[in-house]
Amino acid sequence: MIDNLILGFEAALSLENLLWCFVGVLLGTIIGILPGLGSATGVAILLPITLVFDPLTALIMLAGIYHGSQYGATITAILIATPGEASSVVSTLDGYQMARKGRAGPALAISAISAFVSAFITVLLLLTLAQSFAQLALGFGPIEILSIMVFGFATVSVFSSGNLLLGMAMCTVGVLIATIGIDMGTGVARFTFGNVDLFSGVPFVEVMIGLFALGELLSQLDKGQPKPIRARFKDLLLTKEDFKRATPSTIRGTIIGFIVGILPGAGSTLASFLAYGTEKKFSKHRKEMGTGAIEGVAAPDAATSAAANGAFIPTLTLGVPGGATTAVLLGAFLLYGITPGPLLFDQQPQLVWGLLVSFLIGHFMLLLLNLPLAPVFAQLLRLRYGYLYPLIIFTSFIGAYAISNNNFSLWVVLIFGVIGYFMKRMNFPIAPLVLGLVIGPLFEKALVQTSAIGGGDLGVIGTSPIAVGILIASALLLVGPKIISMIRGKKGSGLGIDSPEAALKESFGEEVPTVPGANGAHETTDSESKNNRSDS
Repeated sequence: MIDNLILGFEAALSLENLLWCFVGVLLGTIIGILPGLGSATGVAILLPITLVFDPLTALIMLAGIYHGSQYGATITAILIATPGEASSVVSTLDGYQMARKGRAGPALAISAISAFVSAFITVLLLLTLAQSFAQLALGFGPIEILSIMVFGFATVSVFSSGNLLLGMAMCTVGVLIATIGIDMGTGVARFTFGNVDLFSGVPFVEVMIGLFALGELLSQLDKGQPKPIRARFKDLLLTKEDFKRATPSTIRGTIIGFIVGILPGAGSTLASFLAYGTEKKFSKHRKEMGTGAIEGVAAPDAATSAAANGAFIPTLTLGVPGGATTAVLLGAFLLYGITPGPLLFDQQPQLVWGLLVSFLIGHFMLLLLNLPLAPVFAQLLRLRYGYLYPLIIFTSFIGAYAISNNNFSLWVVLIFGVIGYFMKRMNFPIAPLVLGLVIGPLFEKALVQTSAIGGGDLGVIGTSPIAVGILIASALLLVGPKIISMIRGKKGSGLGIDSPEAALKESFGEEVPTVPGANGAHETTDSESKNNRSDS
């Protein structure tokens, strides 16, 4: 292990590899800032340029683009509610609220720090346990993946703004939108109405740009143009309290992201949703989530970074891409004449360990790039909104058009922008709809495969102890809070509460309303009673 690490550092720390690693993370950050491009598109576009490089140098640059785009996508998500790619959608929920409160600097800074800490931990895991984790991932087939998707649906309870039924309805709408396109089981077009553009489904990134960026812009215009944020410089810096609150969230997000990342096809978007849902259940400040809690930025960004690194485990050790971007990178491996698989670590140790060590170097470069620039990016919100709105519209439509180079993407952004506006106006939660869009296709694929394994009988799920355990956890996530509240209610009605005053203290805390005639409270005299009757 030590010999391999030394070999990796020798390869990654050459001047040429350091230069192209820096170019990669810088280009990746720019690509991430532009909504709609995303890491997969960025890597695919720049792949031909790298064909003249040494394979290790080329892969280091492409990996830098992959990681840099994760950082860049969060910048626009926090500042202007425009997620650069799918995995940064969840960061919008609390990150944008922090920005509106004049805390854009801390939001951007904690995003960079949590992503770096997560990357550092997960790269160490990659270096030491990659092949062991690959064997673990092999144990997860379609049945286990299906149960994880069900668990993902169960997290809708934490995105429902207190109304579980409404949240489930919005999640169902998201799943229904996700069914548009070619049926995975039969190959027949569904709900496309003869439109060729819908054969591949409703484009996810364009939907996100419309719901969040354009929807928020229309909502702001309806309320009247807000004043620019005049944050003081000290408001743009992290405090000890910020670090204290963000640390456990970062660790939880790292664990969740890495576990989800090593599962082929799960992706960093699902990891960020699960990490956010965990914070809403277990964070000490869970009541603040959705209103600008720093945990709502730290956890999903840590999960995104961890999942991005975890996705390399099945890619390198099994030759199975962990997500869309690693699928493009897998193609790059094959172009360079390299075949990923169990023997890769033994046959080309310099390439593998040099690439893994470059992840650490790339994330360190991104931290040095993003931390000093966080207050600078935050100053963007000091612009008058009359100047900022055209910039948001331009960025949104240019990003959407860049994905497919046709006008259909622009119409999708416009339509879902209007939908997002009305959802905000009627207080419909957007996050469950997005969750349905994310999990819908993954759920359908796992469902079709599981049905095929069982010959049409979904009872085959019961043969997997892992799947059964995850399904039980999903049920507890949905009904657990109700059961706990019922138990607490029973305790309050007759177990340990001796008087009406004690019951009121249980409900109101120390400020207890006066209860006439209860335990020394003000008694009504006969004369007062007569006066009251005469007043009546």
